[in-house]
Amino acid sequence: MLNIALYIVFALIGLGLLVMLASGVRSLMFGKVKMTSLAFIAVPPVLFLILGLALPTWTDAGIMTIVISLVLTLVALLVSGVKNLVS
Repeated sequence: MLNIALYIVFALIGLGLLVMLASGVRSLMFGKVKMTSLAFIAVPPVLFLILGLALPTWTDAGIMTIVISLVLTLVALLVSGVKNLVS
């Protein structure tokens, strides 16, 4: 019984991801999404893929991706704050 429930949960998660992907592609086709925001969203998966191929385990790649993403976020907040302070 537990196996069936797990398959149902995974199927629902996969269906939800497909719907989100289709919605994103549709928004991109209609020009509702800026390419810069798309580039910022694509950074963590691309970073994870590169680190996954470069590091010995994918677990290490996931941890390093989170750490690097947090550092990049802090740098972006710092740059934005300094920019607003100066202007």
